[in-house]
Amino acid sequence: MIITSIETFATEYVALVRVRTDDGDEGWGQVSPYNADITAEVLHRQVACHVLGMDAQDIDAVTVTVLDREHKFQGTYLYRALCGVDTALWDIRGKRAGKSVQLLLGGNRSEFPVYASSMKRDITPQQEAERMLALRERFGYHSFKFRIARECGHDVDQWPGRTEEIVRTIRETLGDDVTLMVDANSGYTPKKAIEVGRMLTDYGVSHYEEPCPYWELDWTREVSDALNIDVSGGEQDNNMIVWKQMIDTHAVDIVQPDICYMGGITRTLQVANYAKRAGIPCTLHSANLSLVTLFSVHFMAAIENAGKYVEFSIEGSDYYPWQNNIFAPGYEIRDGNLLLSSRPGWGIDIDPEWIALSQHRVSYHGSRF
Repeated sequence: MIITSIETFATEYVALVRVRTDDGDEGWGQVSPYNADITAEVLHRQVACHVLGMDAQDIDAVTVTVLDREHKFQGTYLYRALCGVDTALWDIRGKRAGKSVQLLLGGNRSEFPVYASSMKRDITPQQEAERMLALRERFGYHSFKFRIARECGHDVDQWPGRTEEIVRTIRETLGDDVTLMVDANSGYTPKKAIEVGRMLTDYGVSHYEEPCPYWELDWTREVSDALNIDVSGGEQDNNMIVWKQMIDTHAVDIVQPDICYMGGITRTLQVANYAKRAGIPCTLHSANLSLVTLFSVHFMAAIENAGKYVEFSIEGSDYYPWQNNIFAPGYEIRDGNLLLSSRPGWGIDIDPEWIALSQHRVSYHGSRF
């Protein structure tokens, strides 16, 4: 089963990938969102040229080959591009086996709990609390995550007093029977992060994401050692040496790889399995409603050390207009759970109207580009 063509269908924010084989197989994947048109170029220049002609069933070999051949370019764009091929090959594998990807990975679930994840900082605490309350009534969410600090904030809040106010307001509005999580997006030095973390503990917040700059593992470890709250991180990381250091030293209590940033299902499994051996749960980062959330729920429904929930963005077309109408059936939330399809592969059909609006490019076996 030889890979004969790799196609990209790209916009600025999303690029889908279609892989075809000489046996007539067809699988769909996606590169990482944001600057996806640039990532699609990297895919054709530095991934497709190595993958075309390889066995579509040997996804491990595809991964190793690309990273070996491009050993001088192992930066984020290479991994983002590799993800498009990897996830398309998992779709092919599922379709050939007549199984969903989660079944291939060892899962057998019809739904998985999610937490409602806010991406906004340009919102008042009262507005955030009110929309979360409305979403709980509509979809039955039991868990919520919201933003504190300022992104890469150097101990500066989005505006003075916002962090303390939003934590208090959301807890008072939603009550004590919901799980609250926060994301600081690399906002603090250790001293400030610990100070904020103690306030979070007072309000029963259970999950403290990326309190310090993600590249400062020693800072993050200092925070996790000082607090009785789960500190999480890893969404930005793709280097296995960094992952090994993070897990071996227990810098975080929960690992949060992103399938699209990591390079696909195959490499993310390596991180999850390494964390499992260390007794650390894995809760994937999936901060938008493109295919990354679909990949993530299949993955989380199968791994043994899955965290309690999958991240599910609550931002709609007003905030992320580019994430709509890409595939069907769309996501369905019921009683705080994301429903899983039992159809083979990813279990979706790509919207032809979305395809018609994208920029198309194809690389064939026997040609470099």
